[in-house]
Amino acid sequence: MKNIIRDTIKITLITLISGILLGFVFQITKDPIAKAQEDAKQRAYKQVFVQAASFEEDSSFDKKEAAAFLNEQKMSDSQIDLLVKALDKDKKVIGYVVNVTNHKAYGGDISYTIGVKADGTLNDYEILSISETAGLGMKAKEDKFKSQFHNVKADHFTVTKQKAGSESEIEAISGATITSKAVTNGVNAGISYVKNILAKGGK
Repeated sequence: MKNIIRDTIKITLITLISGILLGFVFQITKDPIAKAQEDAKQRAYKQVFVQAASFEEDSSFDKKEAAAFLNEQKMSDSQIDLLVKALDKDKKVIGYVVNVTNHKAYGGDISYTIGVKADGTLNDYEILSISETAGLGMKAKEDKFKSQFHNVKADHFTVTKQKAGSESEIEAISGATITSKAVTNGVNAGISYVKNILAKGGK
């Protein structure tokens, strides 16, 4: 009986001390971790909006409101996950960075970040997560496909299996038309959402 009590006390003390140590470590590391995460996000934003001096998450962003807008536009296969203001050195909004997810890709969801200037020009996009077929849909991450969107001002991009005849036409990845359409539809959703914000005078 004494052994049981003694072992119980030992286990309790060990658990208590471990909890205190973990709490101490958490307090020490939480700020550096948060800073590292914020720096990573800032780098991702900069990749799609190099002209911006800084970025600020839009506190008025409403995910449900964004979903309702895309549903009205018949773009419900995509969703807006985050809206970030792209600011110049004087803190003036010069465009937006948008995190978009499309749910109709061949291998599942594709999430990416796009940068849209105040005049509606698409800067670029960067893939955040993708599970497409290697050598096919994964080419959506490559410059050959991505460059078709770079610095193009278009109300709506369309996918073609032939050689693109205009800037608003995107030549599909060979053998990965579904992926090509998923990426393009998500880009269209992001552009439409930003243009809707700009039409209202921004946020």
